[in-house]
Amino acid sequence: MNFDFTEEQQMIQAAARDFALNEIAPVAAKFDESGEFPLENIRKMGELGLMGIEVPESYGGSGLDTIGYVLAMIEISAADAAHGTIMSVNNSLFCNGILKYGSEEQKRKFVHAIASGEHIGAYALTEPQSGSDASTMKSRAVLADDGSHYVINARKSWITSGPHARYLVLFASTNPEAGARGITAFLIDTEQEGFSRGKTEPKLGIRASATCEVELADYRCPVEHRLGDEGQGFKIAMSVLDAGRIGIAAQAVGIAQAAYDASLSYARDRKAFGREIGSFQMIQQKLADMKTRLEAARLLTLRAAWAKKQAETTGARITVDGSMAKLFASEAAMWISHQAVQLHGGMGYSKEMPVERYFRDAKITEIYEGTSEIQRMVIARAETGLR
Repeated sequence: MNFDFTEEQQMIQAAARDFALNEIAPVAAKFDESGEFPLENIRKMGELGLMGIEVPESYGGSGLDTIGYVLAMIEISAADAAHGTIMSVNNSLFCNGILKYGSEEQKRKFVHAIASGEHIGAYALTEPQSGSDASTMKSRAVLADDGSHYVINARKSWITSGPHARYLVLFASTNPEAGARGITAFLIDTEQEGFSRGKTEPKLGIRASATCEVELADYRCPVEHRLGDEGQGFKIAMSVLDAGRIGIAAQAVGIAQAAYDASLSYARDRKAFGREIGSFQMIQQKLADMKTRLEAARLLTLRAAWAKKQAETTGARITVDGSMAKLFASEAAMWISHQAVQLHGGMGYSKEMPVERYFRDAKITEIYEGTSEIQRMVIARAETGLR
């Protein structure tokens, strides 16, 4: 593994950092308070190539690699994790799956519009009664007698960017008796008849990242909008989540970085008993532990990104790499942001300081795209060979 970043990777990192500092950071608290979706900023991020970093330029993206994506995600998420969430879904969950499993026509129609920032993408797997156990989904897709389209009836929950998404990658069962092997993936146009959205969820954190329930009632999906083959949906979903977990790990690193930076600055400036609190041994211990966990999380995330890049030529699976990165980085972000609130004392509990937002935002990284418990199960099963 080469620890030196390429010129292209450094350029996307610098572009993301500049945009984060100048366009996102000044309005992050406002969007968090209002819960308003930052559509204008997302459009600008699309113009900068941040909404399709690994997407080839011919499909509207930046044509870079996973390491460049991770570096950019860290910068954006350090300014505001909600922007990072929207960016992650577009890059990892929407574009990634279509690039890997889609037809040329599907790539040109769906990927270009999302990677360029023209439209927003979403990923619809979770249902009210099935989260971690996706194979028990109740959504159904039935092929019409003439073979021209599927009739889909589905109810999906916790759909990130759902209130604003134009296109979705959606999973439904075409053969319920086959369980996971009967699930198929579809590309859904939300402007078509039969699609509706529920209320926007009131969330603890990443509040500017709009989330809702969606419903499809006798939705007619053209057969050419099926992603992959019938019965390949579960494989596609898990493959996409492998990549998506690297993005969430990067988001967690960004949150942790912001919480650590705020704590370091506060420790240098805040005085108690006639001294900067950063000179007290207990505060120094906190900062040392925060820094160590932050850098360990960063390295695990970059290692997973490197593994994904290698897998493009070797065909190796990256499931464990992504799970380890997400597990460690998300729990590090939660721990570091917790310590940041504690280090700030009473001010850490006030919305006048950003650390309470980092604390709230960090929690979701331990939950979505596979809880910490699921990540531990994935890692342990891979290591032991036991199920």
